[in-house]
Amino acid sequence: MKYKIQFYSSLIIFIWILYLFLTGSSWLTLSLHDTKNIPAGSFITWLGMIAFPTSIYFGVFVRVHSGFRNILKKILIGSLILAIFWVPVCYLLAGNISFTFSEKLAFQGGQTAMKLFWVYTYGIPTTALLTLVLDWIYQLALYLKSSNKQKE
Repeated sequence: MKYKIQFYSSLIIFIWILYLFLTGSSWLTLSLHDTKNIPAGSFITWLGMIAFPTSIYFGVFVRVHSGFRNILKKILIGSLILAIFWVPVCYLLAGNISFTFSEKLAFQGGQTAMKLFWVYTYGIPTTALLTLVLDWIYQLALYLKSSNKQKE
């Protein structure tokens, strides 16, 4: 029962944040400080980055203990760990909490750091989604294999 609560909680959070992004909500540009350089969108995105792999974990992988699915579970946990460190790592890359980059030659806040930022940012949900798709394919293969054995 507690896994269902964690699953639905993280799924609702993820869907809500996805809705905010798809609608271009003003909440994303809301400033959390008087200096206007700490946008709420950074922290809302962070919450979504954590909620997505968490919902997959509690929805699919929480009770997996062995085999190929356990490998997928470990990859998903790695994605979740990367999501937890998303804000600190991206802050180090950008040099600011609004994650803006410039054309300067220095690494921090420069173009190389920006490329790493985007790989890191897109890598987290892509990895989580890929583990889910691979699990579906694996489960389908097991189902087809068992149904073929029953026909024999």
